[in-house]
Amino acid sequence: MTVSAFQGRGAHGVLAAVGLSLMASASLAADFDPASHDEVALLVDELGEQGVPRDWAEAAMRQAGFSQDVLDAMEGAAERRLRWDEYREIFLQRDRILQGAAFIDAHQDAFARAEAEFGVPPEVIAAIIGVETKYGQFTGRHRVLDSLSTLAFHHPSRHRFFRGELAAFLEIAYEEEVEPDSLHGSYAGAMGYPQFIPTSYRAYAVDFDGDDIRDLWTNPVDAIGSVGNYFAEHGWRGDEAIFSEASGPESLPKGIEFNATRPPYASLSELAGVGIEPADADAADTVIPLAFDFLRDDDSEEVSYHYRLGHHNFYVITRYNHSHLYAMAVTELAEQIAEAYEEGAWSDS
Repeated sequence: MTVSAFQGRGAHGVLAAVGLSLMASASLAADFDPASHDEVALLVDELGEQGVPRDWAEAAMRQAGFSQDVLDAMEGAAERRLRWDEYREIFLQRDRILQGAAFIDAHQDAFARAEAEFGVPPEVIAAIIGVETKYGQFTGRHRVLDSLSTLAFHHPSRHRFFRGELAAFLEIAYEEEVEPDSLHGSYAGAMGYPQFIPTSYRAYAVDFDGDDIRDLWTNPVDAIGSVGNYFAEHGWRGDEAIFSEASGPESLPKGIEFNATRPPYASLSELAGVGIEPADADAADTVIPLAFDFLRDDDSEEVSYHYRLGHHNFYVITRYNHSHLYAMAVTELAEQIAEAYEEGAWSDS
């Protein structure tokens, strides 16, 4: 989407043009035509109750196309099939680290304001955007309308969740005066620099540059502020560590739940009873026991474990993506971005 898509706000003649554009190409896809799909018609009715005109919503849904690729991608998410060493290698590349430091330098004022207002360090916000889209370079190739329609009406277990996301997406497109079939994102319908799903966009996106537009598609400043706001709203504590290092046995001990993405739940005394000890004194009394699997370097194909103790802020990161692998990749990338920025290494790349 281009910046021009946001111009002319307040003139609902633009909406009429959008509606005509949608209707003119309505025959291109009829997978979700409300006239022949009762569940889609019900969604249109509900959108009408929220102030979205029926003609606009019907025309939008006629543009939606079913995508088997989206359903296939949902089954193969990296968080569910990779070891930690494999997952880490995707995101802890030198170019992503250096580009993260350069991204902070290019938007110093926005990062400083975000830290002052939300308490979230620049490197953590940058790492989120770096993991999600490599600082806006890769924001997704799927039409959001297609992805969310497919998942809302065809996903076997999460259709209700995605139905809510589809409704939120259409409300956003109507309110921001953009054509719903013009926006691209991930296979799961996440959008823009920070890959917010539509309900998160509505709840946490902020206008951080004062132009009266919340634009996460093309505006990195709004994205920086919105990620900071998201973390603050989920309880980020600016003066606390994210995790502590720990030691433990070669094999995972029984009786401990590892890697659960919920608030800290295990005591240090409980972990000590199975041989897991913090490496230093900064661990909280109650933590999230983390065990990261990696392939040993002895050609044995055997897996070993690296133990860490997640604190409250680690849990907050998992509110963005409910995966301990994701949260640790963000954390390690943030650490390395901060180091590269401090050293000025990015300026020589």
